[in-house]
Amino acid sequence: MQEVIADIQRWRSQGEEVALATVVQTWGSAPRKVGAKMAVTANGQLSGSVSGGCVEGAVAEEAFEILKSGKPKLLHFGVADELGWEVGLACGGNIQVFVERLDDTLWRDIVELVTTEATGAVATVIGGPDALLGRKLLVTRGHKQTKGSIDDALDAAVAELANASIRRGADEQITLAEAGIELFMDVLMPPPTLVMVGGVHIAITLAALAKTLGYRTIVIDPRQAFGTAERFPHVDQLISGWPDEAFAHIKFNENVAVAILTHDPKIDDPALQITLRNPTFYIGALGSRKTHGKRLQRLHEAGFAQAQLEKIHAPIGLEIDAQTPEEIALAILAEIVKTRHETQ
Repeated sequence: MQEVIADIQRWRSQGEEVALATVVQTWGSAPRKVGAKMAVTANGQLSGSVSGGCVEGAVAEEAFEILKSGKPKLLHFGVADELGWEVGLACGGNIQVFVERLDDTLWRDIVELVTTEATGAVATVIGGPDALLGRKLLVTRGHKQTKGSIDDALDAAVAELANASIRRGADEQITLAEAGIELFMDVLMPPPTLVMVGGVHIAITLAALAKTLGYRTIVIDPRQAFGTAERFPHVDQLISGWPDEAFAHIKFNENVAVAILTHDPKIDDPALQITLRNPTFYIGALGSRKTHGKRLQRLHEAGFAQAQLEKIHAPIGLEIDAQTPEEIALAILAEIVKTRHETQ
């Protein structure tokens, strides 16, 4: 969703009507993943992509008609179809694309959820009775709040399915057999973020590896010799400051991982205290078992309960007999990925 929000907001401010196309299913060597989006205006402006170029023209033509009629449509492109060959999917891919006129009643709430980096899902009816086609329910994590409606009798069940998709962290198509409808769950969550406290050698490789997996990367270090742009030209954010100051710039949520790497209690302990009080999916700290034992004692004396302290992965990283800083970085990221999948 992030890829099209800015353009859609600009177009809406100019009074443009917008159609939104979403990849809702793929098979084989499809060029874009499920959830990919393309926005289209009536005068032919495009934002985003549903195929990397090969079906955009065909989808745009359908979008123009949908903007006029207001009736959503599920499109299929594949090698078995004549249109699939015409638009360039002869490589073996098959995709389904749902195209609809932008739902203004929920758009503001969707934008707010994305821009505030909250977590939720938009359930959309993409198959079933015409009267329900295109109806939506916006669900925040934990079923705390819903907006919109598919059907009064179905909303509770749909919200439960949406929360299951949120826990899996997966955009997906789901059949609600008892109602005879097909739903697309568009899961909206902030990008995974890795905060590294300590601009040490391990962090240089760790940041680079995390970037390749799509993590937003942040390095914190108050020491001028360590936290420099020359050492970390590839990170998204570099914060020079002590933990109390630096963490004020961090937005914690369930998609944040924190790796404490300085091996210096003056930095590590305050960073851990702040992190333990905030939502994260992973907390790891560098140091031997003996070092960590002393660290736990200090944190316990600072008032942290055993259940909180058990959230800390230490010694940090999976046990792969890592020797070099690069291998240690690999072990840390592997543990982060493993933990993220276990907690989704």
